[in-house]
Amino acid sequence: MTKNISLTYYSDVLCVWAYISQARVDEVAAKFSDKVSIDYRFCSVFGDTAYKIETGWAERGSYAGFGDHLKEAVSEFTHIKLHPDIWQLNRPTSSMPAHILLKAVQRVDKGSCRAVLQELRLAFFERCLDISSRPVLNACLEAVGVPVNDVQEAIDSGAAYADLEADRRDQQILMVQGSPTFVLNEGRQKLYGNVGYGVIEANIKELLRSPAAGTASWC
Repeated sequence: MTKNISLTYYSDVLCVWAYISQARVDEVAAKFSDKVSIDYRFCSVFGDTAYKIETGWAERGSYAGFGDHLKEAVSEFTHIKLHPDIWQLNRPTSSMPAHILLKAVQRVDKGSCRAVLQELRLAFFERCLDISSRPVLNACLEAVGVPVNDVQEAIDSGAAYADLEADRRDQQILMVQGSPTFVLNEGRQKLYGNVGYGVIEANIKELLRSPAAGTASWC
């Protein structure tokens, strides 16, 4: 059956809530494989990690306080793990290098985007590696089997930068607030934050019940 619904998934690779939500995206892909196409897009929440955490959390313990906050936030979720030294060792300076890499991967082998994204998150959240570092980024590509040279060519040509700018432009048009955000029905339905799978599924099913999937619904 032809896929007739597009789910656009905006996230920042360093956002723990997006890491948690990936299981929900995977469930959509498995349950609605013939009806829903998933478009991975990226937005900057951790574009400048020093400003966001060292400055933004200065009165709440800076990096140590933020790391403790993440541990508390994920304590109820059993499907992910956090390294005990998260945000203490090998701190990424920015999520942007990973986002550029992912846009290049979409140019080279779009079907591998989800696998590379997951490998990047495992590298950071579970192995406490600096995923703003080129050697770590390349190691993640190699782990998935995506050609490093082809990805680098897409970056060097400027194409990946242009694609990331398109993500930013569309984010503004769709008024996407942050990470993670699920966008359906050409922007009419937006689900932002730690949204349960049942809510996502209900929105999809409502669109599928509509006379013409993708048009305005009552959902």
